[in-house]
Amino acid sequence: MRHLIIEEPYSRPAKWSPAVAWFALAVSAIAAGLIRFGWIDYQSGFAALGAGILVALLAVALAFVAFIRIWQEGRRGLGYAVRGLVVAGLVLAYPAWLAVKAATLPPITDVSTDTEDPPAFSRSRAALDARGGRVPPDPSPEAREAQRNAYIRIAPLTLDIGPAQTFEVVRKAAERLGWQIIEAVPPGGRMGTGRLEAVDRTFPLRLPEDVTVRIRPRADGTRIDIRSASRMGTHDLGTNAARIRAFLDETANQALAVVD
Repeated sequence: MRHLIIEEPYSRPAKWSPAVAWFALAVSAIAAGLIRFGWIDYQSGFAALGAGILVALLAVALAFVAFIRIWQEGRRGLGYAVRGLVVAGLVLAYPAWLAVKAATLPPITDVSTDTEDPPAFSRSRAALDARGGRVPPDPSPEAREAQRNAYIRIAPLTLDIGPAQTFEVVRKAAERLGWQIIEAVPPGGRMGTGRLEAVDRTFPLRLPEDVTVRIRPRADGTRIDIRSASRMGTHDLGTNAARIRAFLDETANQALAVVD
């Protein structure tokens, strides 16, 4: 006598979850690549990235619906649901990390070692061309206070070497950090102040952000101030402060090499 073996059907949300998740990963990867290499305007690129994130969230929702049905109805497809959740997690991990930074850091886009008298960005033709004609506005008093509260270690750097040597140290530090130097004016003239204008790019999308460094002679050496400003958005997610810290550390290391 032949026995019939009845298998439970697959959960449809379970089977759909990995397919939707892979689609989300493809959309997000293509959008990120187009933004990184400048093959699409930023507005369209970020819209595509947002669409990829929404599709990934849909894949997560399908996976959880599948888990519920598998648990309650004994349906098959657990492996599909887990796979969909893992792939969607690859898409959502970085945005989730950025969301945590947005929630824990102040919503500012301009950070300086001198909040009372921030270094001014150059208005020369070369600098304006590099910034697309944009001059970052001075931070509001509220933004300066928010910076002081959040980044208490962002402060000027004073070196016990002369302005000319300091200028070369600053230039070398900028080069080692991979900045695109737009303008470099050595210290001199009536005020004796030098400056360096540059553009740096974020990781991984290579979004442009503007940097200016001010070099002022002092009786005990030379003071360095740096200002970093984002071009887009209302929250820099800590990139400007991180850039300033990296520059100050690299400059200090270069200065030590000069002294030694």
